[in-house]
Amino acid sequence: MSAGSGRLPAFLVSAPPAAAIEIAADRVTGVLLGGQRGAWTIAGHASERLPEGTVTPALNALNIHDPTVVAGALRSVLERLGARIRRVALVVPDTSAKVSLVRFEKIPARAQDLDRLIRWQVRKAAPFKPEDAQISWVEASRLADGGREFIVTLARRDVVEAYEHAVASAGAQAGIVDLASFNLINAVLATGAPAGDWLLVHVARDYASLAIVRGRDLIFFRTRPNDAEGDLGDVVHQTAMYYEDRLGGGAFSRVILSGVAAASAAAGEIARASLEARLGTRVEAFDFRQTAAMRDRISAGADLLDALAPALGVLLRERAAERVA
Repeated sequence: MSAGSGRLPAFLVSAPPAAAIEIAADRVTGVLLGGQRGAWTIAGHASERLPEGTVTPALNALNIHDPTVVAGALRSVLERLGARIRRVALVVPDTSAKVSLVRFEKIPARAQDLDRLIRWQVRKAAPFKPEDAQISWVEASRLADGGREFIVTLARRDVVEAYEHAVASAGAQAGIVDLASFNLINAVLATGAPAGDWLLVHVARDYASLAIVRGRDLIFFRTRPNDAEGDLGDVVHQTAMYYEDRLGGGAFSRVILSGVAAASAAAGEIARASLEARLGTRVEAFDFRQTAAMRDRISAGADLLDALAPALGVLLRERAAERVA
Protein backbone atom coordinates (compact mmCIF):
# COMPACT_ATOMS: atom_id res chain seq x y z
CA MET A 1 0.00 0.00 0.00
CA SER A 2 1.54 3.28 -1.05
CA ALA A 3 1.84 6.17 1.39
CA GLY A 4 -0.55 9.04 0.86
CA SER A 5 -2.97 6.97 -1.21
CA GLY A 6 -5.92 7.94 1.00
CA ARG A 7 -6.80 4.30 1.54
CA LEU A 8 -7.67 2.68 4.84
CA PRO A 9 -5.82 -0.42 6.07
CA ALA A 10 -6.33 -3.76 4.38
CA PHE A 11 -4.77 -6.98 5.61
CA LEU A 12 -3.96 -8.18 2.10
CA VAL A 13 -3.61 -6.13 -1.05
CA SER A 14 -3.32 -7.21 -4.70
CA ALA A 15 -4.91 -6.39 -8.07
CA PRO A 16 -8.54 -5.29 -7.69
CA PRO A 17 -11.21 -7.98 -8.17
CA ALA A 18 -14.60 -7.38 -9.76
CA ALA A 19 -16.59 -8.87 -6.89
CA ALA A 20 -16.69 -8.44 -3.13
CA ILE A 21 -18.16 -10.57 -0.36
CA GLU A 22 -19.13 -9.46 3.13
CA ILE A 23 -19.36 -12.07 5.89
CA ALA A 24 -21.41 -10.64 8.75
CA ALA A 25 -22.86 -12.26 11.86
CA ASP A 26 -26.25 -12.79 10.24
CA ARG A 27 -25.63 -13.01 6.50
CA VAL A 28 -23.29 -13.32 3.55
CA THR A 29 -23.63 -10.62 0.88
CA GLY A 30 -21.98 -10.37 -2.52
CA VAL A 31 -21.63 -7.50 -5.01
CA LEU A 32 -20.39 -7.55 -8.60
CA LEU A 33 -19.30 -4.17 -9.97
CA GLY A 34 -19.42 -3.26 -13.65
CA GLY A 35 -18.97 -0.16 -15.78
CA GLN A 36 -16.29 2.49 -15.33
CA ARG A 37 -15.61 5.71 -13.44
CA GLY A 38 -18.59 8.03 -13.70
CA ALA A 39 -20.80 5.11 -14.76
CA TRP A 40 -20.31 2.33 -12.21
CA THR A 41 -23.13 -0.21 -12.10
CA ILE A 42 -24.07 -2.93 -9.65
CA ALA A 43 -23.90 -5.74 -12.19
CA GLY A 44 -25.07 -8.34 -9.68
CA HIS A 45 -25.82 -8.80 -6.01
CA ALA A 46 -26.95 -11.62 -3.73
CA SER A 47 -27.38 -12.34 -0.04
CA GLU A 48 -27.83 -15.45 2.11
CA ARG A 49 -28.95 -15.45 5.72
CA LEU A 50 -26.84 -17.36 8.27
CA PRO A 51 -28.34 -19.33 11.16
CA GLU A 52 -27.96 -17.81 14.62
CA GLY A 53 -24.53 -18.54 16.11
CA THR A 54 -22.86 -19.57 12.85
CA VAL A 55 -20.61 -16.50 12.92
CA THR A 56 -19.90 -14.59 16.15
CA PRO A 57 -17.36 -11.85 15.37
CA ALA A 58 -14.80 -11.30 18.13
CA LEU A 59 -11.23 -10.05 18.48
CA ASN A 60 -9.85 -12.86 20.59
CA ALA A 61 -12.08 -15.89 20.01
CA LEU A 62 -13.28 -18.26 17.32
CA ASN A 63 -15.45 -16.34 14.81
CA ILE A 64 -16.74 -19.03 12.44
CA HIS A 65 -18.40 -21.91 14.30
CA ASP A 66 -19.81 -23.82 11.32
CA PRO A 67 -17.44 -23.45 8.34
CA THR A 68 -19.56 -25.80 6.21
CA VAL A 69 -22.66 -23.62 6.52
CA VAL A 70 -20.67 -20.43 5.81
CA ALA A 71 -18.99 -22.02 2.78
CA GLY A 72 -22.38 -23.14 1.49
CA ALA A 73 -23.80 -19.62 1.81
CA LEU A 74 -20.73 -18.19 0.08
CA ARG A 75 -21.03 -20.70 -2.75
CA SER A 76 -24.69 -19.81 -3.26
CA VAL A 77 -23.94 -16.08 -3.32
CA LEU A 78 -21.09 -16.51 -5.80
CA GLU A 79 -23.28 -18.59 -8.11
CA ARG A 80 -26.08 -16.03 -7.98
CA LEU A 81 -23.75 -13.18 -8.93
CA GLY A 82 -23.86 -14.71 -12.40
CA ALA A 83 -20.17 -14.61 -13.27
CA ARG A 84 -17.22 -16.98 -13.10
CA ILE A 85 -15.54 -15.53 -10.02
CA ARG A 86 -12.23 -16.79 -8.69
CA ARG A 87 -10.95 -13.75 -6.75
CA VAL A 88 -12.96 -11.54 -4.42
CA ALA A 89 -12.44 -8.73 -1.96
CA LEU A 90 -13.57 -9.90 1.48
CA VAL A 91 -15.20 -7.63 4.06
CA VAL A 92 -15.33 -8.84 7.67
CA PRO A 93 -16.97 -7.43 10.82
CA ASP A 94 -15.33 -4.53 12.67
CA THR A 95 -15.29 -6.55 15.90
CA SER A 96 -12.97 -9.17 14.40
CA ALA A 97 -10.12 -6.66 14.65
CA LYS A 98 -8.92 -3.74 16.76
CA VAL A 99 -8.51 -0.31 15.19
CA SER A 100 -6.19 2.24 16.79
CA LEU A 101 -5.11 5.76 15.91
CA VAL A 102 -1.44 5.95 16.85
CA ARG A 103 0.47 9.24 16.80
CA PHE A 104 4.17 10.02 16.83
CA GLU A 105 5.73 13.45 17.24
CA LYS A 106 8.80 12.34 15.29
CA ILE A 107 8.69 9.95 12.37
CA PRO A 108 11.70 7.68 11.67
CA ALA A 109 13.33 8.46 8.33
CA ARG A 110 13.53 4.80 7.32
CA ALA A 111 10.29 3.00 6.43
CA GLN A 112 11.50 -0.19 8.13
CA ASP A 113 12.07 1.68 11.41
CA LEU A 114 8.61 3.24 11.24
CA ASP A 115 7.00 -0.13 10.63
CA ARG A 116 8.91 -1.61 13.57
CA LEU A 117 7.87 1.27 15.82
CA ILE A 118 4.18 0.99 14.94
CA ARG A 119 4.15 -2.76 15.44
CA TRP A 120 5.89 -2.47 18.80
CA GLN A 121 3.39 0.19 19.91
CA VAL A 122 0.21 -1.76 19.09
CA ARG A 123 1.49 -5.17 20.14
CA LYS A 124 1.95 -3.90 23.71
CA ALA A 125 -1.86 -3.62 24.03
CA ALA A 126 -2.77 -6.77 22.09
CA PRO A 127 -4.82 -9.30 24.11
CA PHE A 128 -2.95 -12.17 22.45
CA LYS A 129 0.63 -13.21 21.72
CA PRO A 130 2.58 -10.81 19.44
CA GLU A 131 3.52 -13.67 17.14
CA ASP A 132 -0.19 -14.36 16.56
CA ALA A 133 -0.91 -10.79 15.43
CA GLN A 134 -1.59 -9.61 11.90
CA ILE A 135 -1.08 -5.86 11.55
CA SER A 136 -1.86 -3.36 8.80
CA TRP A 137 -1.34 0.39 8.91
CA VAL A 138 -1.50 3.53 6.76
CA GLU A 139 -0.78 7.21 7.26
CA ALA A 140 -3.56 9.42 8.63
CA SER A 141 -3.65 13.09 9.62
CA ARG A 142 -0.61 15.33 9.81
CA LEU A 143 -0.30 16.99 13.21
CA ALA A 144 0.27 20.68 13.82
CA ASP A 145 3.59 19.98 15.57
CA GLY A 146 4.95 18.14 12.54
CA GLY A 147 4.07 14.65 13.74
CA ARG A 148 1.61 12.24 12.20
CA GLU A 149 -1.17 9.84 13.09
CA PHE A 150 -1.43 6.34 11.70
CA ILE A 151 -4.48 4.10 11.38
CA VAL A 152 -3.48 0.67 12.63
CA THR A 153 -5.57 -2.49 12.35
CA LEU A 154 -4.66 -5.50 14.47
CA ALA A 155 -6.23 -8.96 14.32
CA ARG A 156 -5.43 -12.49 15.28
CA ARG A 157 -3.89 -14.21 12.28
CA ASP A 158 -5.97 -17.36 12.72
CA VAL A 159 -9.19 -15.30 12.81
CA VAL A 160 -8.36 -13.68 9.46
CA GLU A 161 -7.31 -17.03 8.02
CA ALA A 162 -10.62 -18.62 9.06
CA TYR A 163 -12.55 -16.06 7.00
CA GLU A 164 -10.17 -16.60 4.06
CA HIS A 165 -10.54 -20.37 4.36
CA ALA A 166 -14.34 -20.09 4.22
CA VAL A 167 -14.02 -18.25 0.91
CA ALA A 168 -11.53 -20.84 -0.37
CA SER A 169 -13.94 -23.64 0.56
CA ALA A 170 -16.52 -21.97 -1.68
CA GLY A 171 -14.12 -22.05 -4.63
CA ALA A 172 -12.74 -18.49 -4.57
CA GLN A 173 -9.72 -16.63 -3.21
CA ALA A 174 -9.81 -13.60 -0.91
CA GLY A 175 -7.29 -11.25 -2.47
CA ILE A 176 -8.15 -8.42 -0.08
CA VAL A 177 -9.43 -8.61 3.51
CA ASP A 178 -10.81 -5.46 5.11
CA LEU A 179 -13.28 -4.13 7.69
CA ALA A 180 -16.91 -3.18 7.10
CA SER A 181 -16.86 0.39 8.45
CA PHE A 182 -13.65 1.26 6.63
CA ASN A 183 -15.39 0.46 3.38
CA LEU A 184 -18.49 2.43 4.20
CA ILE A 185 -16.09 5.37 4.54
CA ASN A 186 -14.58 4.41 1.19
CA ALA A 187 -18.03 4.30 -0.40
CA VAL A 188 -18.76 7.83 0.87
CA LEU A 189 -15.37 9.11 -0.30
CA ALA A 190 -16.01 7.67 -3.75
CA THR A 191 -18.54 10.47 -4.25
CA GLY A 192 -15.94 13.08 -3.22
CA ALA A 193 -14.75 13.96 0.27
CA PRO A 194 -17.39 15.92 2.20
CA ALA A 195 -16.37 19.43 3.24
CA GLY A 196 -15.45 19.72 6.91
CA ASP A 197 -15.79 17.00 9.52
CA TRP A 198 -18.40 14.27 9.13
CA LEU A 199 -19.68 11.41 11.23
CA LEU A 200 -20.42 7.87 10.09
CA VAL A 201 -22.61 5.67 12.29
CA HIS A 202 -22.51 2.03 11.18
CA VAL A 203 -24.93 -0.34 12.89
CA ALA A 204 -24.46 -4.09 12.44
CA ARG A 205 -26.52 -6.82 14.09
CA ASP A 206 -24.11 -7.23 17.02
CA TYR A 207 -22.10 -3.99 17.14
CA ALA A 208 -22.06 -0.33 16.22
CA SER A 209 -19.06 1.63 14.95
CA LEU A 210 -18.65 5.40 14.91
CA ALA A 211 -16.08 7.13 12.74
CA ILE A 212 -15.28 10.84 12.48
CA VAL A 213 -13.57 11.82 9.24
CA ARG A 214 -11.92 15.18 8.59
CA GLY A 215 -12.16 15.52 4.83
CA ARG A 216 -10.53 12.23 3.87
CA ASP A 217 -8.64 11.60 7.14
CA LEU A 218 -10.03 9.35 9.87
CA ILE A 219 -9.58 11.15 13.21
CA PHE A 220 -11.77 9.03 15.52
CA PHE A 221 -12.95 5.41 15.50
CA ARG A 222 -14.89 3.45 18.09
CA THR A 223 -16.64 0.08 18.01
CA ARG A 224 -18.92 -1.19 20.76
CA PRO A 225 -21.08 -4.33 21.10
CA ASN A 226 -24.81 -3.70 20.92
CA ASP A 227 -25.35 -5.38 24.29
CA ALA A 228 -23.10 -2.82 26.05
CA GLU A 229 -24.55 -0.35 28.53
CA GLY A 230 -26.32 2.64 26.96
CA ASP A 231 -28.22 2.83 23.70
CA LEU A 232 -26.96 4.02 20.33
CA GLY A 233 -28.18 7.57 20.93
CA ASP A 234 -26.15 7.79 24.15
CA VAL A 235 -22.98 6.60 22.40
CA VAL A 236 -23.43 9.02 19.51
CA HIS A 237 -24.01 11.89 21.95
CA GLN A 238 -20.87 10.97 23.93
CA THR A 239 -18.89 10.84 20.69
CA ALA A 240 -20.15 14.29 19.67
CA MET A 241 -19.10 15.69 23.07
CA TYR A 242 -15.65 14.11 22.76
CA TYR A 243 -15.34 15.56 19.27
CA GLU A 244 -16.08 19.06 20.54
CA ASP A 245 -13.94 18.85 23.68
CA ARG A 246 -10.90 16.88 22.48
CA LEU A 247 -10.78 17.13 18.69
CA GLY A 248 -11.54 20.83 18.31
CA GLY A 249 -14.76 20.14 16.46
CA GLY A 250 -17.87 22.18 15.88
CA ALA A 251 -20.93 21.04 13.98
CA PHE A 252 -20.65 18.00 11.70
CA SER A 253 -21.01 18.87 8.03
CA ARG A 254 -22.74 15.50 7.49
CA VAL A 255 -23.99 12.67 9.68
CA ILE A 256 -24.45 9.40 7.80
CA LEU A 257 -26.27 6.38 9.21
CA SER A 258 -25.74 2.98 7.61
CA GLY A 259 -26.50 -0.64 8.40
CA VAL A 260 -29.52 -0.52 10.65
CA ALA A 261 -31.98 -0.67 7.74
CA ALA A 262 -30.41 -3.94 6.53
CA ALA A 263 -32.57 -5.71 9.11
CA SER A 264 -35.63 -3.50 8.66
CA ALA A 265 -36.25 -0.33 6.66
CA ALA A 266 -38.64 0.82 9.38
CA ALA A 267 -36.00 0.31 12.07
CA GLY A 268 -33.59 2.37 9.99
CA GLU A 269 -36.02 5.28 9.84
CA ILE A 270 -36.69 5.12 13.57
CA ALA A 271 -32.95 5.12 14.34
CA ARG A 272 -32.34 8.02 11.96
CA ALA A 273 -35.07 10.14 13.56
CA SER A 274 -33.77 9.32 17.05
CA LEU A 275 -30.23 10.40 16.19
CA GLU A 276 -31.49 13.62 14.63
CA ALA A 277 -33.24 14.44 17.90
CA ARG A 278 -30.10 13.72 19.95
CA LEU A 279 -27.68 15.61 17.69
CA GLY A 280 -29.97 18.44 16.63
CA THR A 281 -28.86 18.05 13.02
CA ARG A 282 -29.91 16.18 9.89
CA VAL A 283 -28.97 12.50 9.76
CA GLU A 284 -28.99 10.95 6.30
CA ALA A 285 -29.40 7.31 5.39
CA PHE A 286 -26.51 6.23 3.20
CA ASP A 287 -27.33 5.99 -0.52
CA PHE A 288 -24.53 5.06 -2.93
CA ARG A 289 -26.59 5.25 -6.13
CA GLN A 290 -25.07 8.53 -7.26
CA THR A 291 -21.77 6.62 -7.54
CA ALA A 292 -22.89 3.12 -8.54
CA ALA A 293 -26.32 2.72 -10.12
CA MET A 294 -28.65 -0.17 -9.44
CA ARG A 295 -30.08 -1.92 -12.49
CA ASP A 296 -33.51 -1.98 -10.90
CA ARG A 297 -33.88 1.29 -9.02
CA ILE A 298 -37.48 0.64 -8.03
CA SER A 299 -36.58 -2.36 -5.87
CA ALA A 300 -33.57 -0.70 -4.20
CA GLY A 301 -34.98 0.09 -0.77
CA ALA A 302 -33.02 1.34 2.22
CA ASP A 303 -32.57 -2.23 3.48
CA LEU A 304 -30.88 -3.37 0.26
CA LEU A 305 -28.69 -0.25 0.03
CA ASP A 306 -27.46 -0.81 3.59
CA ALA A 307 -26.78 -4.50 2.95
CA LEU A 308 -24.68 -3.87 -0.17
CA ALA A 309 -22.73 -0.79 0.93
CA PRO A 310 -19.70 -2.32 2.74
CA ALA A 311 -18.90 -4.78 -0.06
CA LEU A 312 -19.38 -2.07 -2.67
CA GLY A 313 -17.07 0.29 -0.76
CA VAL A 314 -14.05 -2.00 -1.01
CA LEU A 315 -14.56 -2.35 -4.78
CA LEU A 316 -14.80 1.41 -5.27
CA ARG A 317 -11.68 1.88 -3.16
CA GLU A 318 -9.73 -0.57 -5.29
CA ARG A 319 -10.85 1.13 -8.50
CA ALA A 320 -9.74 4.51 -7.12
CA ALA A 321 -6.37 3.05 -6.09
CA GLU A 322 -5.94 1.49 -9.54
CA ARG A 323 -6.33 4.92 -11.16
CA VAL A 324 -3.76 6.46 -8.79
CA ALA A 325 -1.20 3.66 -9.29
